[in-house]
Amino acid sequence: MTAQPSIEHLLADAPNNWGKWGENDEIGSLNYLTREQVLQGIATVRRGEVFSLATRIARPEGDPVMPGRWPPRKFMVADRAGFVSGRWHDMPGGMEFADDYLTGFAQSGTHSDALGHMWFGTEIWNGHPADSTNGGMSYAGIEPIAGHGIVGRCVLLDIARHRGKPRLERAETIGLDDLLACAAAQGTELPPRSILLIRTGWLAAVERGEELVDENYWEPGLTYSPELVSWFQENEIPCLVTDTMANETTYEPATGIQLPLHAALMRNLGVVFTEMADLDALADDCAKDGEYQAFFCASPLKISDATGSSINPVVVK
Repeated sequence: MTAQPSIEHLLADAPNNWGKWGENDEIGSLNYLTREQVLQGIATVRRGEVFSLATRIARPEGDPVMPGRWPPRKFMVADRAGFVSGRWHDMPGGMEFADDYLTGFAQSGTHSDALGHMWFGTEIWNGHPADSTNGGMSYAGIEPIAGHGIVGRCVLLDIARHRGKPRLERAETIGLDDLLACAAAQGTELPPRSILLIRTGWLAAVERGEELVDENYWEPGLTYSPELVSWFQENEIPCLVTDTMANETTYEPATGIQLPLHAALMRNLGVVFTEMADLDALADDCAKDGEYQAFFCASPLKISDATGSSINPVVVK
């Protein structure tokens, strides 16, 4: 029986950005998003049309989440009924209020991962020890990313539309050649330091119940290759945004390794992952006007020592 290939072996010669921005850097490739990149993003705005990329969370019917997690839940704590029943008393002057309580994983709904969220061996991003995650992210948590923000020019690659289908199929893969072919078909340039948005149509299908999240879950998406990883490094991609739960196909088809791009891009290059983005309305608009570049602005919550955070990315065209 053949032994399971290791991620260490797969990425033995992979490119690495550790130390590029100093030994204590916690935002990785977001360092590429300088003031110049922010201004280049603003320069793409023509119509002032605004698109929120966040999906709804804490829905009564439940939200789709990765296997091993459970959906966020919202509880109403104070409402009009509470005042009528006498459980709550109005404030001096007669004001009443409503309050609710939200609980769930930091990676609920549309969210960004901290750079220390995943690793292999004994080191997380920038060579810091994996033990730094014990009891909370004392290094490379989400708060530094929130403080910097994710702001600049974005480029949407609508892979599903390029392939002539509403959504990709289970385990369907996307390689570097596919990204470049999609960009060419759209007439879209991929300037260095662009925030990369990739639409598969998958999230909407899961939310409609057309695909189930279960123990055999295998979503479509980017798949590992040395060429793809080198392209990300050479083009200084700061952030990867997709409408899937993990930004890559669940298993690398050739080896069966799970989520190798989390290691190759996030852990090694410092690329920030933003997952479960709702890209459909933006994609429809881009298909109508032929403009696939836009201004992207987002920031996760400043959660202390956290592995990630929900986020509401806003794109302006």
